Amino acid sequence: MNPHADHPLAPPLDLAGDRGGFASLGPAFFTRLDPTPLPQPYWVGISSSVAELLDLDAQWMASDEALQVFTGNACPVGSRPLASVYSGHQFGVWAGQLGDGRAILLGETTEGLEVQLKGSGRTPYSRMGDGRAVLRSSIREFLCSEAMHALGIPTSRALCVTGSPAPVRREETETAAVVTRVAPSFVRFGHFEHFAARDMQTELHALADYVIERYYPACRTAPQPASNAYAALLQAVSERTATLMAHWQAVGFCHGVMNTDNMSILGLTIDYGPFQFLDAFVPGHVCNHSDTQGRYAYNRQPNVAYWNLFCLAQALLPLIGDEGVARTALESYKTVFSTNFMAQMRRKLGLADAAPADGELIDAILLLLAREGVDHTIFWRRLSHAVARHDFAPVRDLFLDGAGWDRWLLSYSERIAQTDKAQSGDLMLKTNPKFVLRNHLGEQAIRAAKLGDFSPVQTLLHLLEHPFDEHPGHDAWADFPPDWASSIEISCSS
Repeated sequence: MNPHADHPLAPPLDLAGDRGGFASLGPAFFTRLDPTPLPQPYWVGISSSVAELLDLDAQWMASDEALQVFTGNACPVGSRPLASVYSGHQFGVWAGQLGDGRAILLGETTEGLEVQLKGSGRTPYSRMGDGRAVLRSSIREFLCSEAMHALGIPTSRALCVTGSPAPVRREETETAAVVTRVAPSFVRFGHFEHFAARDMQTELHALADYVIERYYPACRTAPQPASNAYAALLQAVSERTATLMAHWQAVGFCHGVMNTDNMSILGLTIDYGPFQFLDAFVPGHVCNHSDTQGRYAYNRQPNVAYWNLFCLAQALLPLIGDEGVARTALESYKTVFSTNFMAQMRRKLGLADAAPADGELIDAILLLLAREGVDHTIFWRRLSHAVARHDFAPVRDLFLDGAGWDRWLLSYSERIAQTDKAQSGDLMLKTNPKFVLRNHLGEQAIRAAKLGDFSPVQTLLHLLEHPFDEHPGHDAWADFPPDWASSIEISCSS
């Protein structure tokens, strides 16, 4: 079946194809193939903000024409779809060749955004998989991509989810779905590892030059490290990744599968598989049921990211030419992470400037939250209102150890007294979200969707697109998780 012939598409979606995008790197980097069609597609959810980003008309987005395109049953004008090849370390072990096993890049818009279908069928890199995604995981990725963007965290975006009654076998038989993902680039650490591991120096050089020219042009003129553009690239990626980790840690986000092939060269959050926003603040929490060793526990994420960057450094070493220079390029990671994490935490506390004792104040509240397993999101939101309203009783109610809370509050009160409390409260309410994509909220939306009711998906999307607003009448969506939430298992199977 040729999807190009069956559903010819006129603009508005016009992709640039090979005109200077990833495909210009040549056939060593990808395989050309069309998505595999799905029967009886239907809409599950649409992000109007991403549609506007792509300059897609709302009426067209609601059409059958668009539905066919974003299910993989038709291809847009200018599109020459492809799946890219990469390698990587998975759970700390070299896995060899991987690649887009169920993702197909439709092309790039004239504004430089890549449009990719996830769940669009088998590719040469599927490794015995079916190339499909299920409704469950697709809804989670769609919602979380947009939630993270609204929180100000670098991420790929999600335009829409479409579903199909086509069966997909996982732990049980589920139904198929396709997520349309959007990002400036889906190049990963694993792309560099792939060509370095095969001693394909020409391709490695071409990939690095492409990334520098397109996304890091300042690396060509960077004075450090050692006036080496490839070392400067490594340093820039390290610093973006450090900033991303600071965002994750501050908001309580667990990625769940931080393999090198899931790490963006642009410092974006990508590949939402098993993930979770913390309910109780448990630093050692492991959200991925498949992660039996706890490698990607919440509190290990910053160090894992650094380990992944070291793998990237090894891949780039043939271009950098000096191991010492490569190590120097990684040195700023810990400083940038620490600086950005402290800045994020000060904002969460309503502190517009820095003071010497802030580190002790932050460490003390994190230890107290961890000792009692206090709900992470609710604590920070209540603290925000407490500062704004000068009433800390609702926050104290979260702690069994009232005396411990009182001691910390005394120190915090002395510190916050140095600020304008109205401004501090306003800063906190714009920093500490009321709504995050908790596992049980996603699960409720998924259960409804499986019964054909997609309204909870759209309601949740609206709340997550404006996570700092109060949304009167929706307080239940920001309440404590029900007891059954702790039994939800999220794994790599999607």
